[in-house]
Amino acid sequence: MENESPKQETSLCDTPATPPEPSKLWFILALIRRWGFRSILLIISILAIWGLMYRWVNPPTTLYMIQESWRLGEVKQDWVDIEDVSPVMVRALVAAEDANFCDHWGIDSAAVRKALKQGAMRGGSTISQQVVKNAFLWPGRNWLRKAIEALMTPYVELLWNKRRMLEIYLNIAEFDTGIFGIQAAAQHHFGVNAKNLNRVQAGRLAVVLPDPKERSAIAPSKSLRKRAASVIAGTDMIRRDGRSKCFED
Repeated sequence: MENESPKQETSLCDTPATPPEPSKLWFILALIRRWGFRSILLIISILAIWGLMYRWVNPPTTLYMIQESWRLGEVKQDWVDIEDVSPVMVRALVAAEDANFCDHWGIDSAAVRKALKQGAMRGGSTISQQVVKNAFLWPGRNWLRKAIEALMTPYVELLWNKRRMLEIYLNIAEFDTGIFGIQAAAQHHFGVNAKNLNRVQAGRLAVVLPDPKERSAIAPSKSLRKRAASVIAGTDMIRRDGRSKCFED
């Protein structure tokens, strides 16, 4: 009797993977496109409703505040209506951050072109863009966030008036490590309420905004004092030439 040669067993892992059929592949791609499109629509809808809500509702917090609260243990913020902020503080903010605030629709095209030419990410930002970034988006500098910011800013400009824009910015901007909003900043730096800030105090608070963790309103450097003096002069200038007309009473 002849010996039969042993049969070789084949395992599943030795079997080459069968590529999906064309019909199945197209189905998977269509499914990805469909859910990708729905996800984009959902994100747009959430941002649209969120932006509309903040026309009347004060932002309770921001993503950056939450991040800093986790890092530091706590942050300080006390909401204050813009009517209870010193008018010179409001003008100082505009003079320091965006002197043409009343004259643009959220995007300062000339400033953006200049920033792009210089390879900067923040240089072309208006107050409106910074409000959108602070209120709705995540911290950090990258082109994806800037793209969403640029798309959402005109929408927010349509929903809110300029005074509301400044009110929100004044209440969510960081003025020192863990110090958010003008009321907490006024009390932290000078021991007064936001309504009682004088010209010098307003100018110094305005110039720390681009870099609040490195700049001090209490003990400003020589260059910062010089910049603050320039901002204080700017508050008078924008009032005289009408560039504060969109937010002054």
